[in-house]
Parts: sequence; structure tokens; C-alpha cells
Amino acid sequence: MITIIDYNMGNLRSVQKAFEYIGKPAIITADRKKIMKSSLLVLPGVGAFDSAMKNLKKKKLVEPIKNYIFSGKPFLGICLGLQVLFEKSEEGKAEGLGILKGCVKKILPAGELKIPHMGWNNVKLNGSIVKNYIFSGIQDNSYFYFVHSYFVVPCDKNITSSVSFYGTNFVSSVFYKNIFATQFHPEKSQNKGLKLLRNYADYTGN
Repeated sequence: MITIIDYNMGNLRSVQKAFEYIGKPAIITADRKKIMKSSLLVLPGVGAFDSAMKNLKKKKLVEPIKNYIFSGKPFLGICLGLQVLFEKSEEGKAEGLGILKGCVKKILPAGELKIPHMGWNNVKLNGSIVKNYIFSGIQDNSYFYFVHSYFVVPCDKNITSSVSFYGTNFVSSVFYKNIFATQFHPEKSQNKGLKLLRNYADYTGN
């Protein structure tokens, strides 16, 4: 069962529709028991870091998410769902989930670049991690859709599975053990994004 965590932050239905389109039904829920019983868990999100953490705490979802991840089952974070995995953000004062060491920093304007970074951008795969299942069948430098003003800075650079460029290089996805998370939105990224979601939905842990 694919479960999308409902914490009132953005594009949950669009992620669900993307899974439905590829023939992989997914439920949207804040039920802690259903989250723990999931075989695949997705944390999407659009909005502010502090609001996300406030909502997760209000719905008592912090511990279920951590317990699920620490159980070793596959986890997918999207956009804000990537950022809250880290310890803190320049966007606010709330503590993140702290599952991954590092912080979230603001994109600084450069030249005529606009903030937020919104639109299509290429994703440069990390050669040492490119063979992980999630990018199977996706070419290096493929384009994905972004909407964000902040980016993650992992303490462990080895978890970086891709980088992109917008005034500066930034981490556009991470891969660590059973955790995969993207700054871009696969549900908005047409064929490449659907391929990535299909790779995740088909994952067996082998």
C-alpha cells in the first residue's frame, strides 16, 4: 500500500493522481496506524518549513514518520517533504525531523534570476549513486519541475544523488539507505517524473 501523508501542506491530491495515472493507487491519510502499515510512504509538501513542522506535530505524525523510516521501509519525500527531513531551516525557527544531518538555506538572488526558482531545470546525477533504483531508466541531465526558494545542505555529501544549478549548484535529490527525496516535483514533471514515481512504486527492497 502506498500512503501519502496528510498534513495540510499543499499538493497531496496531485501526487495521488500521478500514482493513479501509472496504475499505482495511493491513499491520503493522517491515520498513524495506516502509516505504519504502509509498504511505501510519501511525504509531499508545498509551503513554509515552520508551518509543516507545526502541522506534523499537531497531527502527532512526527514519531510515526520517524518510526516508519527507522523500520527500513522505503520513504519518498518531495520538495518540502525533503527539507523537513533535516535539522533546521533558515526559513524559520522550528526544528526539523532531524533524520538527516544538515540544514536548509535560502536561494540568494543572482543577476536577473527570480526567487522562487520556478520551472524546468536539469538534474545532474551523482555518478557514484546513479545506479540506485529510483533513477532507473532516467537519463542524466533530464529535466524536472521545481518550485522552491530554499535548498538542503547535507552534512554528508555522499547522500547527494543529484544536483542542479540556479545561480549556484544546489542539491536536487538525496538518497540514503531507505530514504529517497527530491527538491523537484516528480508529479509535475511529465514522463520523467512519472517514471521516477513508477520506479518507487515498483520497489521491492531487493
